[in-house]
Amino acid sequence: MTSPTFQPSLSATPERIPPFRRTSTPNTNTNNGTSNYRKKKVQGEDPLAINNKNNNDPIPQHPTHHRPLRVVADHVAAALELTRTNVSVRPAPAAGMYWSRCVTYGAKKDAPPLRAHSACMVQDRLFVYGGSDSKRCFNTLHVLDMESMTWSKPAVSGRPPPPSRAHSCNYVERKADNGSIRRELYVFGGGVGPYYFNDVFMFDTDKLRWSKVTTTGTPPMPRRAHTCNVWRESLVVVGGGDGAHALADVHTLDLTQDPPHWSVITTTGSSPPERGYHTTTLVKDKLVVYGGSDGKLCFSDIYLFDLVNNHWTQMDTLDRTIPRLAHSATQVGSYIFFFGGHDSSRYVNDVLLLNLVNMSWETRKVWGAAPSPRGYHVAVLHDSRLVILGGFDGKTVFDQIYILELAACAYLTQITKFELEPHTMISNSTMVTSPISPSTSSSVSSSSD
Repeated sequence: MTSPTFQPSLSATPERIPPFRRTSTPNTNTNNGTSNYRKKKVQGEDPLAINNKNNNDPIPQHPTHHRPLRVVADHVAAALELTRTNVSVRPAPAAGMYWSRCVTYGAKKDAPPLRAHSACMVQDRLFVYGGSDSKRCFNTLHVLDMESMTWSKPAVSGRPPPPSRAHSCNYVERKADNGSIRRELYVFGGGVGPYYFNDVFMFDTDKLRWSKVTTTGTPPMPRRAHTCNVWRESLVVVGGGDGAHALADVHTLDLTQDPPHWSVITTTGSSPPERGYHTTTLVKDKLVVYGGSDGKLCFSDIYLFDLVNNHWTQMDTLDRTIPRLAHSATQVGSYIFFFGGHDSSRYVNDVLLLNLVNMSWETRKVWGAAPSPRGYHVAVLHDSRLVILGGFDGKTVFDQIYILELAACAYLTQITKFELEPHTMISNSTMVTSPISPSTSSSVSSSSD
């Protein structure tokens, strides 16, 4: 099996919009496809003013309540402008989750279309690294300031990784010997064309400097489409593909040792079949592994890996099976939010919630104009919002940013007192898979690298 078979048709601090202003904003273009926005003065906080569908109607005034004028930051004014001109999307209730297209600033080259890239939140900055567009791979680092929503491409020093896609990038925060906090990004694996990597590179987010990490032990074989999580100052690598076949091995890189040391983990229990483009979500001392593909099948199974005991358990979610690959997974309290990906026949754009308490699927009403179906995007949680960046739908590589406002579901982040325990172990013979459709497979080889 070759790698292509993994991929289906593979300035001013912003002012937050009050809850009752929550409406979703699809793409809105004027004239030549661009929109001009300016700072606006908004009087009052009347929801009618925000949801007014008639652009010519004045903002309602309150004769008995005179509130002071305030200047709204550019990107908020842009959002309000889009809201007023958006007559096709129903306003969302204050408690409802909703989608909105994010307005960002900076040079166009600072926010290119990307797929199979990586992104890490470091304080209020989103670091986006690598990935590819429709023609080539990159080793460029882009930074989005989440306060001003402004893109930049910082000047970096040192030795960067080679251009790659489907690598892993993890944020590690550690205390240095002098007591200061070291904020570092670790990039592992990935590849471009027929080449696969197993090197480790570190990026110092304060000094903006790359360095190649010298390691000891036995490193994993070169791979991409794997997952990597940070647990107890170690990187935990699971699965992926090496260009010949899918993988199911588990490796750790202990960052507390100098130099960092690789170890192959000997596991027990019911281990998952080989796969890539799956997700692993760290929940306390366990990894929740969902979906992925071995190049022929799209998996719908969920496995639990106990990092303390190195033990695998296959979970039975009882109610339904949902095949998915090249999706994103983000923990929000006692839930994991999955977005997008490929279901073995097409790209999708739904939001799935996995209840970690009873290991069952849940659905919630999501308002607004959702992103178009896509996979190979990234998702990060910031300020009670799920931020979706980039992706690919088999034809188009996206440069868009969408935000899923969690609204009332934001309280889920406060739920931490729960135990993630195996409910029902099932044999591999009962595993449900979906073969990737022939039409999808035929387009894999032409679009993958």
